[in-house]
Amino acid sequence: MQQEDLSRGLKNRHVQLIAIGGAIGTGLFLGAGKSIHLAGPSILFAYLITGAIGFLIMRSLGEILLSDLSYHSFVDFVKDYFGDTAGFITGWTYWFCWVTIAMADLTAVGIYIQYWFPAVPQWVPGLITLMLLLLINLATVKLFGELEFWFAIIKVVAILALIVIGTIMILKGFSTNAGPSSFTNLWRHGGMFPNGMTGFVLSFQMVMFAFAGIELVGLTAGETEDPERVIPRAINNIPIRIIIFYVGALVVIMSIYPWTAVRPDESPFVQVFAAVGITAAAGIINFVVLTSAASACNSGVFSTSRMMYSLAKNRQAPQTLTKLTSHKVPSNALFFSAVAILISVVLNYTIPEGVFTLVTSVSTFCFIFIWGITVLAHLKYRKTRPELAKASKFKMPLFPFANYLILTFFAFILVVLALGKDTRVALFVTPLWFILLFVIYKIQAAKMKAEGQEK
Repeated sequence: MQQEDLSRGLKNRHVQLIAIGGAIGTGLFLGAGKSIHLAGPSILFAYLITGAIGFLIMRSLGEILLSDLSYHSFVDFVKDYFGDTAGFITGWTYWFCWVTIAMADLTAVGIYIQYWFPAVPQWVPGLITLMLLLLINLATVKLFGELEFWFAIIKVVAILALIVIGTIMILKGFSTNAGPSSFTNLWRHGGMFPNGMTGFVLSFQMVMFAFAGIELVGLTAGETEDPERVIPRAINNIPIRIIIFYVGALVVIMSIYPWTAVRPDESPFVQVFAAVGITAAAGIINFVVLTSAASACNSGVFSTSRMMYSLAKNRQAPQTLTKLTSHKVPSNALFFSAVAILISVVLNYTIPEGVFTLVTSVSTFCFIFIWGITVLAHLKYRKTRPELAKASKFKMPLFPFANYLILTFFAFILVVLALGKDTRVALFVTPLWFILLFVIYKIQAAKMKAEGQEK
C-alpha cells in the first residue's frame, strides 16, 4: 500500500545547516559584486537592515507553523486564514519563486565553471547540474538533507577561513594590485556612502535576493523529527549568521580590495584572492561558490516539488503530482519542477548576459508577495485565534509594530525595483503571473462547481 505522507527524515543537524544554507547563497557570493558596485561600503547597512527584517519575517512564520503542526507549507495556513483563492495563488507563486531561484543558481553555476573552462557555453554546466540534483532528490529526503548538510559545511568553513585569513592580511598590511589592505579602505574611497543615497537604495534589490530562501527552514517543518525544538532554534540563530557571514565577510573583502575595484559581474570572493595573487586560493573559493550555487539549486528542486505535492493534495494541481515513491518522495512533482527550471538552460543559451539580473528581479518581487502574505496571515492568526497566540511559546517580538514595519519595508523595495532600469521590467511583467493564476483558479473553480451540480 502506498504511503500517503512525506517522510520525517530530516534531523536537527540537517535543519540547522539547511537554515544556514538558506541564509548564504548566490545572492551573496555572486550578487554582492553588483551590490558593492552600486552602494560601496554602505552595502553593510543594507545587509543589516534587510537581515533584521528577515529575522522578524521568520519569527512570524515560525509562530504560525508551530501553532498547528498540521501546517506543512505556506499554502496550508494561507488557505486557512484567507481562503482557497489566496492559497492557490500563494502555493503556485512560492513554487514559481523557487523556480526562478534555481534558474539564477544554474546561471551562476555556468558562470563559475567558466573560471576554469572559459570555452564551455554557459548553459551546459547548468543542464548537467540539474540532472544530477534531480537524481539525488529522487532518492530519499534524508539524502537531500545530507547533501545540504555538507554543502553548507563547505560554505561555512570557507567564509570563516576567508574572514580569519583576510583579517590577518589586513593587520599585516598585505598589498594587492589595487593597493595596501586596510580597514580604512571602507571609507577612504568616497566615504561610507560614495554613491549617495541613490546607490544605497538601489542595492536593496540584490540584497533582498540574497535573503531569498531564508524561509526554507519553515518548509522543512513537515519533514522534521522534532519541529517544536528544532525550528525555533534554527530561526533564533539567524541574526548571528547574518552578522558573521554577510557583514563580516564583506567587511574583510572591502578592506582587502577597495570597493572601487570590485567588478559587478564577478564574485568578489574570487576577485579578492585572484587580486592577492593566490591563484590556488582563488580556485578553491570558486569551488566554494560553485557548490553554494548547486546547494541553492538543490533547495529549489526540493522546495518546488514539496509545494507541488502540497497543491496537488489540496486539489489545486493535477492529482498525479501526489504520487510518492517507496521512499515517500514526490517523484512526479520533482519531474514537473525540474522541467520548469530547465527554462533557464534555454535562457542561458539565448541571452546569457542578462539572465541573472532578470530572474533575480522576478524572484525578489515574488518573494515580497510570499513574505508579505505570511506577515498578514500572522496578523490574522493573532486576531482570530487569541487562545493559540496566548499558548504560544515562540511569539513574534514587537507585535503588531513589527508586522507593519515589514510591510512598509516591502513597499520601499517595490519602489526600488521601479527605480532600477534593469529591474523595472520584472515589476511590470510579474503582475501578469498573478492575473494568470487568478483567472486559472476561477475557471477551475467554475468547472468543479459545474461537475458537482451534475452529480
